[in-house]
Amino acid sequence: MINLSIEVQSEDGTILAKNTDAEEINLVYNHPYQLGDSIVLRSSKPHVYLYIQLDDAMNEAFVYLSGQEYQYIIPFDEKKTSYSPKSFTGEMHLLTARVASVEEIASYKNLARNEYDQHTNTSLFPHASANVETRGEAVFAARNAINGNTVTFSHGGWPFESWGINQQEDAEFTIHFGRHVEIDKIVLYLRADFPHDNYWEKVSLHFSDGSKQVTQLIKSGKAQTIQLEPKKVEWVKLSELIKSDDPALFPALTQFEAYGHDV
Repeated sequence: MINLSIEVQSEDGTILAKNTDAEEINLVYNHPYQLGDSIVLRSSKPHVYLYIQLDDAMNEAFVYLSGQEYQYIIPFDEKKTSYSPKSFTGEMHLLTARVASVEEIASYKNLARNEYDQHTNTSLFPHASANVETRGEAVFAARNAINGNTVTFSHGGWPFESWGINQQEDAEFTIHFGRHVEIDKIVLYLRADFPHDNYWEKVSLHFSDGSKQVTQLIKSGKAQTIQLEPKKVEWVKLSELIKSDDPALFPALTQFEAYGHDV
């Protein structure tokens, strides 16, 4: 039996609301969030697979909690620009978490998606990281490329957030799964705000097993599928991004998906 708890905390650590239950939990918080508030998810055991929904204006996410605690900082101001303006607003909030079933864990799915990722995340996987994010702005953060949003025809605030590379030639983007998974397909959505955007005509995928795959891409905002020989990996890195000779300056990534199942 796994016990779960969800807390809403103020910036100084004061517990504003809390609920604890076995296997499945709901918390209703009936106050407006304040700057500095956070949501703390806890499990009585580490290495658990969960479905969580930390805001009722966001999707439920399948995640792997490697430790026993994850703290999610409520986004405000500039950091809120990559989220739906309906999220984390108002005076009534429903937060849920439940332990995933054996069938859900084993199912074939996009293992790279996590709407609740943040820069400080070290325990709730998948997690996205990068060596550059344009001007450090939230609308160009790595987490945007794993939030499930595939709108590619513009750029900027939600729903047009993306991973931006600030024209950096050695830009790299990494998906950390937090455990071994088996994947056989990568799907990329390039940002396609043409003619503002350029695009990558060739990219390299590096895998934690030491393998590498070089792929040609086309000028499109549609899904571009890269088939793989099934491989067991802990992370995938997208790098060696070769942009086209189009005069536009700004290639970017809207979404990165990795399909497979848990080992």
